[in-house]
Amino acid sequence: MSKNISLSKVVGKGYNKYWHFKGRYRVCKGSRASKKSKTTALWYINNMMKYKGANTLVIRKTYRTLHDSCFTELQWAINRLGVSKYWDIKESPLEMTYIPTGQKIYFRGLDDPLKVTSITVKNGSLCWCWIEEAYEIMNESDFDMIDESIRGIVEGNLFKQITLTFNPWNEHHWIKKRFFDDPDDNVLAMTTNYMCNEWLDEADKRVFEKMKKSNPRRYRVAGLGEWGIVDGLVFENWEEKLFDIEEIRKISTINSAFGLDFGYVNDPSALFCGLIDIPSKIIYVFDEMYKKGLSNERIAETISDMGYAKEKITADSAEKKSIDRLYDLGLYRIRAAQKGRDSINAGIDYIQDFKIIIHPTCVNFITEISNYTWQEDKSGKKINKPIDDFNHLMDAMRYALEDYSLGDTFSFD
Repeated sequence: MSKNISLSKVVGKGYNKYWHFKGRYRVCKGSRASKKSKTTALWYINNMMKYKGANTLVIRKTYRTLHDSCFTELQWAINRLGVSKYWDIKESPLEMTYIPTGQKIYFRGLDDPLKVTSITVKNGSLCWCWIEEAYEIMNESDFDMIDESIRGIVEGNLFKQITLTFNPWNEHHWIKKRFFDDPDDNVLAMTTNYMCNEWLDEADKRVFEKMKKSNPRRYRVAGLGEWGIVDGLVFENWEEKLFDIEEIRKISTINSAFGLDFGYVNDPSALFCGLIDIPSKIIYVFDEMYKKGLSNERIAETISDMGYAKEKITADSAEKKSIDRLYDLGLYRIRAAQKGRDSINAGIDYIQDFKIIIHPTCVNFITEISNYTWQEDKSGKKINKPIDDFNHLMDAMRYALEDYSLGDTFSFD
């Protein structure tokens, strides 16, 4: 099958070089609404049909996040190109097949690395790889494993290529040094932002203009796609480390700790799932919920599906109506956080005395804790107040640990 694609009508502006580049590494850091994911999805569907024998591996750090991101974007691209009758789409496991040739798009998470390295294709070559939200991959060695999986001889006009798309929250990330600081002819490293997205309406643009005024630091990254400068972290007492949750639960001094921060349209609802070992001064972070647009009914359903409906959950006391509704929906051990004067700093002080060990699947927690910093005054001096950003799971963690952090001398307004 052949189908002519008009970039101006289907993809739009800002990605001409990206679309035509055939080097080994295609790396795009971009702001929110910069079209980077949608453009990438369109490229893969178009070129899978153009290049017979090409197969694609789509990767995120955790498999469970693929369905609502890359998989959905590729479905959108199939529909936008009007070629749905040529594609067979399966959800268990996630897989897409181009019917005329049998070429496939595979989906894998780094939480099961063996499935990444053991893929064999029936037709053609596994020559392309898309790593979405590549910022989540904190260890460069994990990328090297993926890089080594795209190997072997390709025939005809095929070429091997790995594409990384991400939001550039932290300038210290290995991606910057490897691809942006000293790129070669085999690397396309580019930056895009929302201003190249001609399909945003005025209401969409006003979101960024408001961000530009109210939160310049976030605007530089989420609006312009510039590297985030992370200085003055609130928590530096953490590490990402794989651990067996069931083995940790067997420790006699372990207690569960669950906290919920509410969001809806602009902010995610965030559930912190942790274990605390007070004598050893260790907090284990083993699971999370982090989703926008959840009604109270969907929050309750999601928490129940995760298996935590019977857990004691401490939630943001500013949402007492929501807490009452979640109780009616079956979360019978949910309660409001006590908060009180200086509760944020008191909670932070308490947590700073612990070692925080984060399971690799908790990608949103890792993103937040590695960007959660102290505010600056007008002179650029850090003040004893955290930024109102990257704080949804950070707040949920404080709520979860409230029983342990308050103490007898805690005072209330």
